[in-house]
Amino acid sequence: MSQALSTDVLIVGGGIAGLWLNARLRRQGFATVLVENARLGGGQSVKSQGIIHGGAKYALHGALTGASEAIADMPRRWREALAGNGELDLTGVRLLSDAHYLWSPGSLAGNITSFFASKAVRGRVDQVKGEQLPPALQHPKFKGKVYRLAELVLDVPSLIKRLSELAGNGLLAAERIEPLQENGELAGLIVDGREIRAQRVILSAGRGNAELLSALGLNQPAQQLRPLHMALVKGPTLKPLYAHCLGGGPKPRVTITTHPAADGQWVWYLGGDLAEADGVARDEAAQIQAAKKELSELLPWVDLSAAQWATLRVERAEPAQSGLVRPDNAFLHEQGTLLVGWPTKLALAPDFADRVLAALSRDGIQPAQHAPLPELPRPTVAPPAWEELF
Repeated sequence: MSQALSTDVLIVGGGIAGLWLNARLRRQGFATVLVENARLGGGQSVKSQGIIHGGAKYALHGALTGASEAIADMPRRWREALAGNGELDLTGVRLLSDAHYLWSPGSLAGNITSFFASKAVRGRVDQVKGEQLPPALQHPKFKGKVYRLAELVLDVPSLIKRLSELAGNGLLAAERIEPLQENGELAGLIVDGREIRAQRVILSAGRGNAELLSALGLNQPAQQLRPLHMALVKGPTLKPLYAHCLGGGPKPRVTITTHPAADGQWVWYLGGDLAEADGVARDEAAQIQAAKKELSELLPWVDLSAAQWATLRVERAEPAQSGLVRPDNAFLHEQGTLLVGWPTKLALAPDFADRVLAALSRDGIQPAQHAPLPELPRPTVAPPAWEELF
């Protein structure tokens, strides 16, 4: 006979969104089970640059968009959690940088763009010079302007590890997931033969949501995938840099974050416009050449002769939007006992959890009594992407 379990909320998808939601629910007294069919954080999450955006990136033409307003409070909420006095206790998560920067390389277009960004997000930006500059920009040859944003950059692997600890014994490694129907309604899921009943089932599996919906016989909400082709460089001469390098367009020319490798060296992870449309069309060799060209133009004093290079393709999974635009907020779709969502950005994981909790409150869903969970096969935590590439 298959093992039968019951819980208040059954979550499918162990990325940051699912793990954050799971921890919030457990902190409020709900019984939860989170199911993951691969490695925790192994999809989009571990490939993230770890930036907790506050909106400046979306105001490069001097106007605050819906996206910048929606995300403006996220740095504060994450900082409180990291300090152990927020909605979650994330003490122990490694903070890579207490600030992210807007960096103009000195071109007229870049300076104008950074000026408007600073005016648009008044009170959230300060210009820095001299010893206040990021270490990689503290060089006599650097010419440009740098603005310090009240944002932060996290070590995502340590974040995934901490959130998995907050899940207690409620994590379940899975291979096969099927619907559990009763009286024509979704009553839970059958996970590798285990019947798991729940008051609500929540899909937060990133690009996996589409396949899960298909398995449930559903085609809504529709999903879109926006691809990136990130570049990575690892070397003994690299110094920390967390910055959007601005051009004259609505997107950063390149976004650089710096991550610790297991051997003690630093890895620069390159996104922004470099990783978007033209970058997606390039093969690995061409993308590495493009990245080398950008860094040689922007940071000519950095010796990359002994550096190692790699690229990484990422697909950002989101609810379908007209023209493949990026959604402004976290997204949640409700259909009876099933809730389906995407945070749309790492920083918006708290917003996603807010939406789920609001839906549960509106529907009168309260913690109930359940038998203790047995020992369950636990999914492993995904390693950093650069450890598998280098």
